[in-house]
Amino acid sequence: MAHQHRSQDRVSRSGDTKEMQRTRDGDEIVTLLAPRLAHFAGVARTEHVTRAAHELQVPQSTLSRAMVRLEKDLGVDLFARRGRTVSLTPAGRTFLASVERALAEIERAADEVRADADPATGKVAFGFLHTMGAETVPGLIQAFRADHPRVRFSLVQNYGEAMLERLRAGELDLCLTSPVPDAPDLVARRLDEQKLRLVVPADHRLAGRRRIRLAEAADEVFVTLEPGYGLRRITDDLCQEAGFRPRVAFEGEETETLRGLVAAGLGVALLPPPVWPRPGVVELTVTAPRAVREVGVAWLDGHPDTPPVAAFKKFLLSKRGNLLA
Repeated sequence: MAHQHRSQDRVSRSGDTKEMQRTRDGDEIVTLLAPRLAHFAGVARTEHVTRAAHELQVPQSTLSRAMVRLEKDLGVDLFARRGRTVSLTPAGRTFLASVERALAEIERAADEVRADADPATGKVAFGFLHTMGAETVPGLIQAFRADHPRVRFSLVQNYGEAMLERLRAGELDLCLTSPVPDAPDLVARRLDEQKLRLVVPADHRLAGRRRIRLAEAADEVFVTLEPGYGLRRITDDLCQEAGFRPRVAFEGEETETLRGLVAAGLGVALLPPPVWPRPGVVELTVTAPRAVREVGVAWLDGHPDTPPVAAFKKFLLSKRGNLLA
């Protein structure tokens, strides 16, 4: 049996080596061919080396050598030559069709990134917490677009850790998140804080109160967001500070879903204020410990900003202290 495993390992390693070799070979041929594709397309289009060299603004001798080297690297004849006039071979026509598609895609990509970076009409990829999607973010974008009416936004709602992953992957330019991250590869700025309330069912024993110390809820069953959400971490930390570990009955992904669970009598929850009052629940001010969540903006350290991203970042930083007003 041990011998069988060793044989399989050898086969696997051999297969991996061949695959790695194919990948390296593919990378090498792309590196060799890429700078010459536009030159090849120019010669193929004009069917004349001198005219192509004039259009491409390269010396004729340089262009001729480049085409010869291209054929040598590919191992096929792309042109039939008659003096300085050339015509495509069948292989050349096949190659040209793919080259033209590749060059068109490169041109499309270049146009797209230039458009996204345009100061007046560019794009901002902006992430934010679900709890800020109903009112805070629409208000921010409305205010920003008063001075930048044509800037476009790609909006992503998610929980904090998922947004930071997308930030690191280059899929987001900026994100509003909580807690404010502290990581060496990120820059984060605190913008505001939001009070958290203990939400209880309307017929709960504590519903007649206006204020409460969190320790008084130590025997309650909690409904919370799932692990990985910033508000879940804050809830766990506040309960620990109050001297207990919350007994969690239900976990969800949306704060309004949690309010619904509270209204159904399935537990209590620490939540930010709702956008609109929710029937069936009472929201109590927590006097101790200080129950707040900090909200901040984060971006990838060392990542250059396009003009629209820089403008929106400056706008967000100007909202420090009244982001959630």
